[in-house]
Amino acid sequence: MTDTELRLGVNIDHVATLRQVRGTDYPDVLAAARLALQAGAHSITVHLREDRRHIQDHDVEQLVREPGLKLNLELAVNAAMLDIAERLAPDFICFVPERREELTTEGGLDVVGHQAAIEAACRRFAGAGIRVSLFIEADEAQIRAAHACGAHCIEIHTGGYADATDKTTRQALLSAIRKGAQLAHSLGLEVHAGHGLHVGNVAPVAAIPEVVELNIGHALVARSVFVGLGDAVREMAEAMRTTLGRDCGGVGGLQAGDGVVHGRTQG
Repeated sequence: MTDTELRLGVNIDHVATLRQVRGTDYPDVLAAARLALQAGAHSITVHLREDRRHIQDHDVEQLVREPGLKLNLELAVNAAMLDIAERLAPDFICFVPERREELTTEGGLDVVGHQAAIEAACRRFAGAGIRVSLFIEADEAQIRAAHACGAHCIEIHTGGYADATDKTTRQALLSAIRKGAQLAHSLGLEVHAGHGLHVGNVAPVAAIPEVVELNIGHALVARSVFVGLGDAVREMAEAMRTTLGRDCGGVGGLQAGDGVVHGRTQG
């Protein structure tokens, strides 16, 4: 990876959501992953929740067997989920907080408050050769705790920035993300970011030089209703690339002026 390359990880949880709400065997999660990769995604992310509201165990089993697919498995830090992850052996693991009543992940992992358990989990998978990331807020104490736990990477929660309705708040949260990324990078952590990002708000986060990977899902699945998943991925790559002078590692195919909408995605 070059100094300016920025990877795109595509989260396909909500392809599974469409399937689960009707109890069908379609849309096919593996087919969605293949489409995203063909469009230039670097990796596929899925969250295997304890309540199995979207992704199921058999989805992960299919994805880890797919040649050439790099799988980032999100999961909570508890014994049952850790055992499943160890058995399935994805390429990457990202530990996330989880509550059954939430609509989506609502914030970052409290590494400071659960450091012993998280450190044990990090070391367990690092010992198996699996890259470990922690999904956290852009908070100095949490970032330093993540480093102390032995994580390889952090993924900065961008939901607050993405949901901010006024410019002052949005800029303050973006500044915090930028400072958090700088601190993490200085500690030797690889920096990722994600949650709530869409083509209308992704560019300022993509412009942060320490951020090397963005993981994006809901906006892509929503946009795919109108343009298809492949074009949704290509549009996102173009939005990430616009005016940044950064290389998205060959992702894309659309050029500026090809009708890519840079406003908020529908859905």
